[in-house]
Amino acid sequence: MDKLNRIILKLSGEALTGDAKSGYDDELISNIAGQVKTIIDNGTDVGIVIGGGNYWRGRSNDSIDRTKADQIGMLATVMNCIYVSEVFRSCGLKTAVLTPFECGSMTKLFSKDRANKYFGKGMVVFFAGGTGHPYFSTDTGVALRAIEMDADAILLAKAIDGVYDSDPKVNPEAKKYDKLSISDVVEKKLGVIDLTASVMCMENKVPLMIFGLNEENGISNCFNGNFKGTIVTAD
Repeated sequence: MDKLNRIILKLSGEALTGDAKSGYDDELISNIAGQVKTIIDNGTDVGIVIGGGNYWRGRSNDSIDRTKADQIGMLATVMNCIYVSEVFRSCGLKTAVLTPFECGSMTKLFSKDRANKYFGKGMVVFFAGGTGHPYFSTDTGVALRAIEMDADAILLAKAIDGVYDSDPKVNPEAKKYDKLSISDVVEKKLGVIDLTASVMCMENKVPLMIFGLNEENGISNCFNGNFKGTIVTAD
C-alpha cells in the first residue's frame, strides 16, 4: 500500500477493557498511544473512532426503542473517546474530541475545517458520537469520517487478527486472507464491517487494513512493513 498520509483508526470499545472485561485497561491504551505517537511523529495524521460496546449493546435489548438505544450507544462512544483522549494526553499527545452534536464544553462540534485545523497542529482527532443519527453503526461512522476527511485508509483493530472465510472460533480450518477486495467482502458476506459501511468504502475507494489489537505493535506494523493482518482493497 502507498504511503499513508492520513488514517482513521477504529478501536473496539470492548477491546479497551483488556482481560478485565470491564472498565479500561490503561496499560493497553498507553501502548496504543505510544504507537500512535510514533505514527504522528513520522508525518501521518491520525483520527480515531471508538465503539461503545464496553458500555452498551442496545441492539440486543428489544425492550428499548431502537432510536433511544442508539442514542445511548452514541453517548457511550463519547465517554470512551474522552477517556482515551485523556490517557493519550498523559502520554504526551495533543488531542481533540469532536462530536456531531453539542456536548456542552466536553467536546467540540464536528466540522471538516475544524478537524483539518487540529490535524495541522499534529493533534489526534477523536470522532465520537457516531454519525449523530440512529440506525447507523460505528462502522458506518468510521467510513463516513474517512471519506469526509480524505483519509488514505481505515485501520480496523479487532479481536481477531484479520479476515477469515469463516469464523475461526468455530471452524479451526478457517482460512485467513492476506488480501481481498471490498467487493469480495460484500459478495461473500464476510462481515468485516457492516454492509452500509462496506458499500461506502467501495464507492469512495477507501481501503482497509484489519489486524488484531492484541498483536504486539499491531498499529505500528501497518506502517513499517511488518503487517500481519488482512488488506482489503477498494476495488
